[in-house]
Amino acid sequence: LYMPGSNARAIEKARTLPADAVILDLEDAVAPDAKEDARAQVADAVRAGGFGPREVIIRVNALSTPWGQADLTAAVAAGPDAILVPKITEASDVDTAEQALSAAGAHADLQLWCMMETPLAMLNAKEIGACAARDGSRMTAWVMGTNDIAKELQATHTPDRMPMLASLGLCVLAARAFGIAILDGVYNDIQNEDGFAAVCEQGRDMGFDGKTLIHPSQIEACNRIFAPEPDDVAFSRKVIEAFEAPENAGKGALKVEGRMVELLHAEIAKRTVAVADAIAARESA
Repeated sequence: LYMPGSNARAIEKARTLPADAVILDLEDAVAPDAKEDARAQVADAVRAGGFGPREVIIRVNALSTPWGQADLTAAVAAGPDAILVPKITEASDVDTAEQALSAAGAHADLQLWCMMETPLAMLNAKEIGACAARDGSRMTAWVMGTNDIAKELQATHTPDRMPMLASLGLCVLAARAFGIAILDGVYNDIQNEDGFAAVCEQGRDMGFDGKTLIHPSQIEACNRIFAPEPDDVAFSRKVIEAFEAPENAGKGALKVEGRMVELLHAEIAKRTVAVADAIAARESA
């Protein structure tokens, strides 16, 4: 869930919302004349803590802007879980961001998240993703900037998102190839609950790990749609149990409840159960 760094009430509310992560935004959500105040406010809020199990991410302005370097320095000092850097277009931008984080004194487990939001980023997704395979890389997640993609493509926001499916698909492919978590972009029409649900379902079906949101009212539907269905979780547990049974050792295919399943289905089942267990743990925290 994005929260504007200039809005103290929104930041305070973020501490209580059932979102997996909160992105405190110093970039698009903050006017130029409010950048410095927002930076100080966000840094204070992160240092104060109180966000519970939610990951806390600070989105800085691009390092090429007048505010970028000061944002990054303040963000590192505040100690969030990750820093989200916009306008990553090629592998060298990842290098620049990681070097800047280290120069600012970032601790070893501070993550780098990257906005993927330009045509050049889409074309360079493989090379950008490969940076995650290097020893010591901080890059763990990508966030799709779908509004910027539409703007740069001069494309229309259609209900089926057909104009940007190529961009979304290229990034999902690269993220999966290099073990990067990837979050779908925002949905602007806050009042259109059916449209939002349809886009969440599309993103889930494409393979996204989750979705970025612009309003708390979107959290419930997003959590519900991206969570595994109870029937799928129950079946997945049976698949895991079947392959772990001593009598099935060494077998590559089994029949579970009348359905043929292979070892690849067991791997899918393990992920489904892991996600369901993580959700249950979060809800009970």
